[in-house]
Amino acid sequence: ALPISGSGKMKHRILLITDFAIYVVDPDCDALKRRIALAAVEKLSLSELGDNFFAIIIPTEYDILMASTRKAEIVNALVEATKSASDYELDVLHSNR
Repeated sequence: ALPISGSGKMKHRILLITDFAIYVVDPDCDALKRRIALAAVEKLSLSELGDNFFAIIIPTEYDILMASTRKAEIVNALVEATKSASDYELDVLHSNR
């Protein structure tokens, strides 16, 4: 996955999804860049265009904007992980904003 920084630059990252959290890892230096508890994720916002962009909305922290050719698989994994961890269905919105 490619997170987009505040300056608009894309950086390669490994996205790990477990039953309890999302981990964002920098493959260049094998460093954990961010851990997001699944319980903190409010919703996912997907681009309606064929640009592979999606945002993970986290009200208690800052949101994360990413792009991946495997967007559908990532979204399905996040929805399933949230469902199995808390019986809560993650909202998935389609928007170009």
